[in-house]
Amino acid sequence: MSYQVFARKYRPQVFDDVLGQDHVVQTLKNAILQRRLAHAYLFVGPRGTGKTSTARILAKGLNCVHGPTPNPCGVCDSCREIAQGISLDVLEIDGASNNSVDQIRELRDNVRFAPVRGRYKLYIIDEVHMLSTQAFNALLKTLEEPPEHVIFVFATTEVHKVLPTILSRCQRFDLRRIPTQVIARHLAFIAEQENVRLSQPAAEAIAVAADGGLRDAESMLDQLVAFCGQDVGEKEVLEVFGLTSERVVIDIFRAIITRNAAEALALIDRQAEAGKDFGRLLADLLVFARSLLVFKVDPAALRDEVSEAARAALEQLHPQLETGELLRLIQQLAETESVLKWSANKRMHLEIGVIRAVQSLEEVGLDSVLEALQDLRSSGQPGGKAPAPARKARPAAPKPAAQPSPATPPAERRPVAEKVPAAITAADGGTPAGERGPAKIIPAAEVQPQPQAAAEPAGTGPRREAGPEGGKEAAPRAEDPAIPQSQDPAQAPPEGEWPLQEFWPRFLTEIRSKRPLILSWVEKAVPLGIEDGVFRLGLPEGEALTLESLTRANNRKFIENILAELLGRPHRLEAEIRPGLEPLPAAARVEADSGAAFKNDPLIQKALEIFRAEIQAAEPG
Repeated sequence: MSYQVFARKYRPQVFDDVLGQDHVVQTLKNAILQRRLAHAYLFVGPRGTGKTSTARILAKGLNCVHGPTPNPCGVCDSCREIAQGISLDVLEIDGASNNSVDQIRELRDNVRFAPVRGRYKLYIIDEVHMLSTQAFNALLKTLEEPPEHVIFVFATTEVHKVLPTILSRCQRFDLRRIPTQVIARHLAFIAEQENVRLSQPAAEAIAVAADGGLRDAESMLDQLVAFCGQDVGEKEVLEVFGLTSERVVIDIFRAIITRNAAEALALIDRQAEAGKDFGRLLADLLVFARSLLVFKVDPAALRDEVSEAARAALEQLHPQLETGELLRLIQQLAETESVLKWSANKRMHLEIGVIRAVQSLEEVGLDSVLEALQDLRSSGQPGGKAPAPARKARPAAPKPAAQPSPATPPAERRPVAEKVPAAITAADGGTPAGERGPAKIIPAAEVQPQPQAAAEPAGTGPRREAGPEGGKEAAPRAEDPAIPQSQDPAQAPPEGEWPLQEFWPRFLTEIRSKRPLILSWVEKAVPLGIEDGVFRLGLPEGEALTLESLTRANNRKFIENILAELLGRPHRLEAEIRPGLEPLPAAARVEADSGAAFKNDPLIQKALEIFRAEIQAAEPG
């Protein structure tokens, strides 16, 4: 007998021989046992995964003398003829060479004839996507209502080219790529049967190169036996097929994530001297990066896909990279792969891609910045998790009354003085916050301005900056003890410590420091007063969308938390549309000083120090 290659000699003959397709095998077995046979099947999957072999086994199970059975005997005349491809009841048709409408018409005319020997006549059309549109259309009626003794079995690697009208008439089975370790074990079995010494690293290298195709792996092993004789090692596999050792791929990837570009380039240089394919090397790096990403999410998902050496490397390397860094690394390598595919100088682009991959790990992502800022906000220092210690309460200094200025609008154009039914009383001069009684709510009209103190103690009252304008108040700073800080309700000043015109700028400052995106909405509002635990805001006509945004559940909860921090006890927010309202003059002043306040914020200063950054003005346009 002439020599038979491994791919044909070890072709599956029963359902149990089909590797890696348990979901398909079990369904077909149950269909035969329960006599729930469809009139058309479609097997979809990559090359070498068992589509045509499964179709032949199905034919043997249906036409076996002991059948229909899910376990054909393989020795009866029907089984032997099907295995040899000479059965008159099982017609295997190549869709690529029999794709015309005339050939399909001939097939359609022949289906009405009864089978010669078996119970069923099966038409197995391989690469069915190669049929022309006219051929598909000629097959539609027969495919939908064939004679009872006819079963169609289609196989394709490109299911997207099959017409939807054909797909809707078939039971579809998707065959998967066979796992690497399953292929490696099957190669070891073949080597044992053929008295070939095949090392485990060599079997795994062949399985990785086969990319899920068992027929490819068997053909590679056949070629290696012809080249090496009865002793096949990993070195021979790498030499014959130009593959890169898994250890080298791991070493290059380790050099990348440890930011050692020089070592990575040295390893690439050694692969260049060995004549390795740079495209394949980059593909192997991407496969390992993908394995590392999956391993970080679910280590058990790779139990049949990677070797023991690769799994050990994954366990060692996965703590060294965050998920965001790994995603940036994969993106950079993928961009290099698209360039490398069409480049004449592949080595240069691979080296550039590796260097850029190393640099991408040095970049600070936005998520890292936000996380660091959150740590700063919660602890006052980078990386801390403990809450910041509360500031020691100090007696509040008397606040000077606001002096009228020419820019102040007349009383009849200031709806705040008319519409505010109550205001927060002025500070009780010099009395510590913890010793004051309950807040007293009095009408805004009864709040009397306090005379300017003759001499203010050092460190009290608003600071002033010397300059051409003289007497201009400096922007409030968060560390100023005279300005109430967000703190525990037990230590926060009680309601009634500030007049409303002083509380409102502080309220806006807190909004801007914590959620600046909603500041523009809040600044359009006018405070109507605080009474019985309710903080009321008014909005001018035409601000219905602003009202809806402010009263949204998440924004309302945030504003009420700010009120609780500043006023010392919970308050409920109520907002409404009121005609004739205008924003407070203080709102404009806070907005004008927002840039200076933002730059002077200790949190921003600390962030700039951590990331070695600076604030620059945006370019116009």
